[in-house]
Amino acid sequence: MTHSHTTATPEKSTPELTPGIEELEAQERRLVFRRFTFDDAWALGSLLVELARECQAPVAIDIHRAGQQLFHAALPGSTPDNDAWIARKRRVVERYGSASYLVGARFRAKGTTFEESSRLDPDAYAAHGGSFPITVEGVGVVGSVTVSGLPQLQDHRMVVEALEHFLGDQV
Repeated sequence: MTHSHTTATPEKSTPELTPGIEELEAQERRLVFRRFTFDDAWALGSLLVELARECQAPVAIDIHRAGQQLFHAALPGSTPDNDAWIARKRRVVERYGSASYLVGARFRAKGTTFEESSRLDPDAYAAHGGSFPITVEGVGVVGSVTVSGLPQLQDHRMVVEALEHFLGDQV
């Protein structure tokens, strides 16, 4: 019977593997900037590069604010296709004001998919994890930070982890 307890530990983390809508919305409420400058974009992008290098993630990283690309990096193993995914995921954040993973989760919660029900061109929009809104207190969503190259939940998690570190350091 003790063996079932050892297998319970991985199962315990299963809800975390596919975060619910409430958890995803809580991330967005929590991960808010007081301001977001060019220097902040560089520091956040550099932190993401550091995190990606630590786990040798073959990703591309992008930060946009108000329609301008402020940061971009492509790590070994990434491809031009990652840049296309970045653009598609970023457009979802710009249109919906929410993380691309959360937008997809909301459609799935209604028993459908983003591709079936959004009425948007799937070549231009992808509600796959990895793009997160840059929200400034008292202003709203001003941009996005996006990672592409891993399975969508890992892309999402990498961005959230970087934002948690970055915003935690600013306190």
